[in-house]
Amino acid sequence: MTAVNLLDFDLAGLTAYCEQLGEKRFRATQLFRWIHQRGASDFSQMSDLAKSLRERLAGVAEIRVPAVLSEQASADGTVKWLFDVGSGDAVETVFIPEDDRGTLCVSSQAGCAVGCRFCSTGHQGFSRNLTTAEIVGQLWFAEHHLRARLHLPEGTRAITNVVMMGMGEPLQNYAALLPALRVMLDDHGYGLSRRRVTVSTSGVVPMMDRLRADCPVALAVSLHAPEDTLRDDLVPLNRKYPLAELLAACSRYLESAPRDFVTFEYCMLDGVNDLPEHAAQLVDLVQGVGSEPLSCKFNLIPFNPFPASGLLRSPRERVTQFARVLQDAGIVTTIRKTRGDDIDAACGQLAGEVQDRTRLQQRLAGRVHIPIKAEGSQMSTLSLTTVHEGQA
Repeated sequence: MTAVNLLDFDLAGLTAYCEQLGEKRFRATQLFRWIHQRGASDFSQMSDLAKSLRERLAGVAEIRVPAVLSEQASADGTVKWLFDVGSGDAVETVFIPEDDRGTLCVSSQAGCAVGCRFCSTGHQGFSRNLTTAEIVGQLWFAEHHLRARLHLPEGTRAITNVVMMGMGEPLQNYAALLPALRVMLDDHGYGLSRRRVTVSTSGVVPMMDRLRADCPVALAVSLHAPEDTLRDDLVPLNRKYPLAELLAACSRYLESAPRDFVTFEYCMLDGVNDLPEHAAQLVDLVQGVGSEPLSCKFNLIPFNPFPASGLLRSPRERVTQFARVLQDAGIVTTIRKTRGDDIDAACGQLAGEVQDRTRLQQRLAGRVHIPIKAEGSQMSTLSLTTVHEGQA
């Protein structure tokens, strides 16, 4: 009989499982605390559970995180782990320490099917969704590993913030994501506030509405372009959910959001999306939502180049000029400080190891890049797929 991995359950799920074993509901809360607050993986350690229950659990259940294949530490203190999720797939998780916080960047998929041009994860293709246990297991390992390494006092958290910004599109793995978020937020688990858990999406509009109804944590949207033609090229999902639909979903999300703004992530690409006229278009874009301007802030991200992208990082002075246009319009704008780039742990660099089931490289071989030029802007490119004979 295959053991049940208890990391797959939020508290409601663990309660239902304990009831199936004939146990009272409060046993699930005790068990949940042992697993997530105290980092126990051995049932024999759980001293306030009846011995008979501990023995029974040892025969039918387990607390298992993905195996760590490697750990790398950056000169700036950032730590990256490579986790083995089986069948030749491995995902990456990054811990980013700051003076006032410790942020964990968590993966939700092995690879990514969205295929954004500037993201090395997307260039690997897609293998599969992670399970809830594989998502939560990244946090479980990092939290308790860091507590021990840093010699933190009892009850002190190593991780104060979680961002679902690792490998994958979280909202395309919603069934596993939702219970994982609930574990992070639960006071018997990691006790994180909704403001300190962020889901980043490239714009899966229907699931943004689902998240708003089910678990409205902080929302970050990978925007990267101010108009549809350019965004179709950079973020292919835009062809299904164009900017008008995406911005309307952002406006709806704010009705239940734990913050009063949406964060727009914007990767700065040299000569592609980084000109003052692009910034002016962004101002118009967010001010044209509904009856009032959309409450938002922009996070400008220096591009981390990799050979397959064919893209370059925007010069610093152009990024600063771009930010000034947004700030002069009254939009809160930050320029992200690159962390962990010496260990390929910075934004857009997570790649892991993926057995691609989508045959991305074969499909990319049939792409052609046709120049496009917005009025008054420098040249960028539009990718189109060539349909070969027999594919239509």
